[in-house]
Amino acid sequence: MAGTMNFFEHQDRAKQNTLYLLVLFAIALIGMVLLIYLALMFAVSGSSTGTLYLWDPSLLLISAVGVGLFVGIGSVSKLAALRGGGKVVAGGLGGHLLSRNTQDPNEQQLLNIVDEMAIASGTPVPAVYLLADEPGINAFAAGFTPNDAVIGVTRGTLEQLSREELQGVIAHEFSHILNGDMTLNLRLIGVLQGILLIYLTGRVVARAGGRGRSRGDGKIVAVGLALILIGSLGLLCGRLIKSAVSRQREFLADASAVQFTRNPSGIAGALRKIGGLSEGSLIEAPNAEEISHLFFGEALRFGFFGQGFATHPPLQQRIQRIEGKRSTRPKSAARPTVGTSAGIATNEAVMGLQGDTTTRSPQKPEPSTHPAADVVEAVGTATPQHLAYAHTLLSKLPEPIRLATRERTGALSIVYGFLLDKEKREVRDRQIAHLKENELPEVVEQTIKLAPLLHRLDLRFRLPLIDLTIPALRETSAQQCSRFLQQVQVLVQMDQRVTLGEYALQVVLYRRLSTYFSKPAPPKTEFTTLDQVWDDCLVLLSALAQVGHSDKDGQDYAFRSGIYRLPGAGSRELPKGVMPMNLAAVGNSLKRLGKTAPKLKQIAIDACAHTVLLDNNVTIQEAELLRVVVIALDCPIPPFLDASLK
Repeated sequence: MAGTMNFFEHQDRAKQNTLYLLVLFAIALIGMVLLIYLALMFAVSGSSTGTLYLWDPSLLLISAVGVGLFVGIGSVSKLAALRGGGKVVAGGLGGHLLSRNTQDPNEQQLLNIVDEMAIASGTPVPAVYLLADEPGINAFAAGFTPNDAVIGVTRGTLEQLSREELQGVIAHEFSHILNGDMTLNLRLIGVLQGILLIYLTGRVVARAGGRGRSRGDGKIVAVGLALILIGSLGLLCGRLIKSAVSRQREFLADASAVQFTRNPSGIAGALRKIGGLSEGSLIEAPNAEEISHLFFGEALRFGFFGQGFATHPPLQQRIQRIEGKRSTRPKSAARPTVGTSAGIATNEAVMGLQGDTTTRSPQKPEPSTHPAADVVEAVGTATPQHLAYAHTLLSKLPEPIRLATRERTGALSIVYGFLLDKEKREVRDRQIAHLKENELPEVVEQTIKLAPLLHRLDLRFRLPLIDLTIPALRETSAQQCSRFLQQVQVLVQMDQRVTLGEYALQVVLYRRLSTYFSKPAPPKTEFTTLDQVWDDCLVLLSALAQVGHSDKDGQDYAFRSGIYRLPGAGSRELPKGVMPMNLAAVGNSLKRLGKTAPKLKQIAIDACAHTVLLDNNVTIQEAELLRVVVIALDCPIPPFLDASLK
């Protein structure tokens, strides 16, 4: 978003920050081992002989093992508890999930803003939690991936902020989702919990020793007090670590929010209200300490130590930087990005996916001049144009469909309605008969009612509308979710073929739902070189070339154009033409590419974009498949805007 780094570079930076965190943690751990060692040396040698020795290898080993066990147990247990993702964090703060059917106007306004920003940024619509007992102005985003992310806001945020101020705060939190900050934040919670355990253990030991009356109990109290002191120093180290990791990310998130909304006064106004409110941004929940670095504003009051331990920059400094963006706002003549490209040829062309208009040779692909790089740059970003697009899309949805997205029965009906065959009556009848045998009557009834409305919708609305159903579809158990996905597969296969639209719908549902119910965790990188996934790239490029061209020459040319975007293609023996179209093979390749390093994902998406953007006739089917590819690689991409959507 803001700055010069793209989404993939942000992902690499997040990994580097994780290493930075581990180094800081190791330094704090070594310091605590030495302090405990000195305390034990004083307690053992000083009390027995009256002489204090400074070197005892066995005691040092005991100190190191003891600290390692305490910190390890605390960290591992906390990380295990956080395996549930963002909803665990929100629940621990006392937050409750907002109903999509809420009648409270402030809550509905918040949900509308979150929906708009999710569509505009291409992320799954996150669950929204309200911290009803918190009067301060604050918010947070938490999760391991965008698929399990949640947004939490305090009651003070809803009651004190205007719509544009609330939009600025939510845009700030979405930037944390897009920039890959959430995973590091959760890891930081787990790591620092181990240090906190030493402090808590010291309290238990001191309390236990204080109940006794023997001389030995005095030593126990001394050990307990030493652990409390060392644990307190560990807490200070933890705050310093959080401060070191968090501050620059907050500046970046502020700048990203300004670019997202093109409205500096929104987020700046929210920060000013924090400064003028007696509660400020303080969080009163007992566990606010351990997650203070997640919040929009400073969640704790540090008193004498002031900004030394603060996880956020001073309010005035943030406001000055935000309002300084006014003089650097992009002008209308700036290089077009996805969603803002000029020169749309037809309503069938997708805005921002303008292809090269130069004459081509099927034998020797020429270097293309189209803005395919804009697709890569657009991943993990959003612009005011995308936000306006999302607002317009939501306003154009028929009322019955819009209301249906808010509850599970309606969400099921929307998915099933999209899948009902609108061309073959006998297939449709079999699908409805299957639903009657396997779903509740009200689901079947609403599916039949909504299907005509859904089939009349603009095709560009399909995937965004599916994303809007995700929060309601998640309000169930993992077993019910698995059963639902099986029902979808049965309906798709009822006519013995899978269309591209059906495939796209299945991929999005699977990515958004399966990872949510399978104990979300940071994605693991299994492939780090292009050689490992070369054949998978060819499968995707071949499929995209065939979707976009009906003639063999056009398919082969687009295919080879995409291949030549892959590094080292000139030194390889290349296929003579496209491979047979096989969606199952596409699915397998997407799974493998989803396990690659961020830079490899960037290479694959760049090649796919060049394949699609080669000509001036980018169809909805091409754009939809390209979008599915990006989603399957866990890369949020904003919608490809169309000139006809006013």
